[in-house]
Amino acid sequence: MSDMFDYDAELRRYNEHFRAAARVGPRDQVLDIGCGTGQSTREAARAAVDGSAVGVDVSAPMLTRARQLSDEQGLANITFQQADAQVHHFPPTRFDLCISRFGTMFFADPVAAFANIGRALRPMARLVLLVWQERDRNEWATTIRQTLTAVAAKPGGPDPFSLADPTVTEGILAAAGFADVSFTDVHEPVYYGPDGATACDAVLRLLKFEDLLAGLGAADAARARTRLRAVLDAHDTDGGVYFDSRAWIVTARRNH
Repeated sequence: MSDMFDYDAELRRYNEHFRAAARVGPRDQVLDIGCGTGQSTREAARAAVDGSAVGVDVSAPMLTRARQLSDEQGLANITFQQADAQVHHFPPTRFDLCISRFGTMFFADPVAAFANIGRALRPMARLVLLVWQERDRNEWATTIRQTLTAVAAKPGGPDPFSLADPTVTEGILAAAGFADVSFTDVHEPVYYGPDGATACDAVLRLLKFEDLLAGLGAADAARARTRLRAVLDAHDTDGGVYFDSRAWIVTARRNH
């Protein structure tokens, strides 16, 4: 499996909840932030039969794959754009709905970023986000990270849990011009592959563990890999390797 398919497989239990919450209408003009290889964008485009979907991501390789898959599936009402949604000049008041599946947690200035996205939305347009809850409610983050004890405590870097606190996130969205913010608890496992070996490869790439291991000496890195494989094997069920996780579906409306 490639990175691109692994990520969609990892989140397959969440995707059903997210698609239902998005409630894409047949005439909707949809903006998908951090779309990756475009699974959520394609699903929006299929629902918006008389509308359109635009996927935005910073990764050129992922967008190349997104375009290929969309072409293969014959979707004519979909486009992809390489851009940083935090600062990109979107067409003003263009979209009825903005969606993002785990694509908004890494904004450097979240208020400014969401305000920029908000300017692309029509008055009262909907915002639907999927974001991780706190780290200690996500076994994939706590248990797997403990296998790298030598680097687990290193501070800094992107924080996938930056929108985990509902009070903080509601404040960010309110300051950015959104109202009627609500949170729905989603409790599903994440999937890393059909067996421990495949899962080990997926975790090393998806969670950037190769980068973390590079900071260790050879002996420490080897021990960390052994611990990681043991943890993954321990979570190998008949249906694959799963870890417990929790996320929020966040919904809001553009104020004006």
